[in-house]
Amino acid sequence: MPIGSLPPAGYGRNEKQLGIILQETESKKTVRTFGIASFLNDFGSDIIYPIWPLFVTSVLGANMAMLGLIDGLGDAVVSLSQAFAGYYSDKLQKRKIFVWLGYLFGATSRIGYAFTASWQMLLPFRVLDRAGKIRSAPRDAIVADVSDETNRGRNFGFLRSMDNLGAVLGIVFCLLFIDIGYTNLFLLAAVPSVVGSLLIIKVIKETPAQRATVFKGLSFKHLDTNFRLFLFLSALFSLGSFSYSFLLLYAFDAGFEQGGLPVLYLIFTVVAAIFSLPFGKLSDRIGRKNVLMMSFCFWAVCCLGLLFLKNYWGIIGCFILYGLHKAAIEPVQKTLVSELAPPELRASTLGGFQMVLGVCAFPSSLLAGLLWQHVDSSAPLVVAFSLTIISLCLLFFISERKTKH
Repeated sequence: MPIGSLPPAGYGRNEKQLGIILQETESKKTVRTFGIASFLNDFGSDIIYPIWPLFVTSVLGANMAMLGLIDGLGDAVVSLSQAFAGYYSDKLQKRKIFVWLGYLFGATSRIGYAFTASWQMLLPFRVLDRAGKIRSAPRDAIVADVSDETNRGRNFGFLRSMDNLGAVLGIVFCLLFIDIGYTNLFLLAAVPSVVGSLLIIKVIKETPAQRATVFKGLSFKHLDTNFRLFLFLSALFSLGSFSYSFLLLYAFDAGFEQGGLPVLYLIFTVVAAIFSLPFGKLSDRIGRKNVLMMSFCFWAVCCLGLLFLKNYWGIIGCFILYGLHKAAIEPVQKTLVSELAPPELRASTLGGFQMVLGVCAFPSSLLAGLLWQHVDSSAPLVVAFSLTIISLCLLFFISERKTKH
């Protein structure tokens, strides 16, 4: 524009519109990149899933107690790593490094699995594998930051959909190529996560946010009563939301052959992959609470179905309900947490929230196992149904907070 001349009418407005368009384009690229990386990582992870128990017990010689110890240690590391990464992501105002390092940890651990000769040697690689979850809270914080209330649910739903799609294809890949041997499968499983890590490094651009306040760490005083109630009801629900391994045992008791159990696992994973994005979009339209209520209802009906339906089609229907429950709860729960959290403590809050759920997951499955063994196989379902109804009632008292940032 020549010096001294006046800008054309609408110039400032057009410049602002162009900035908004560029921002939306960058936001879509960020979410899309994370989706591809998530797909690749879960594809690699679930190549291992179907063979993991046999590898640990039959190949490395661990007994069931040691298998439980290894997996339990992994779950504990997941909870701690998410809280750690969330805290330091906010403190350092850096998110990207935790994401690509997390994928790289997963890839490195699988290479370690390939050359492990005993279950004792497996422990450090298992810890490294589960420590890869340092990616979750910082990644989710980035997604929340680049979204607003009109698309945040959709974006989290898209990520979860890509996770589940990668899991489905990973399991199928394992079943098709299991004959190539454990070592080769583990090495192949490392490749997608390496690609995902490089993708994050190359594509994601991070500009540290300028905070008006100094980060002093996360404590309950930073969280309002509304969030504390949501944390409490989510933890209560998690205590009754036992591992899907028990669902497979119910199916086995109902007459499913052992070879058919992986098919049931695939059914609920496919359903979760298909419906995660639609449920995320639906939460943008009708609210997070309403979709979470639906997810609680899916789980409650699933529990009732397993209690009273003992035929093939009834069990299949229960696994479909479980897939719908997972599709609704996982993306929308993160969306709501990111909106209830103080923006400057988003990663810390997401990490702390996931840590609490992870801590509750262990006693949940332990309680289910004890009830099954010492009371009756129906007892875990009765407890899960009861806790779900209580959590559902408490959810009515949660107020959603809409935020564009």
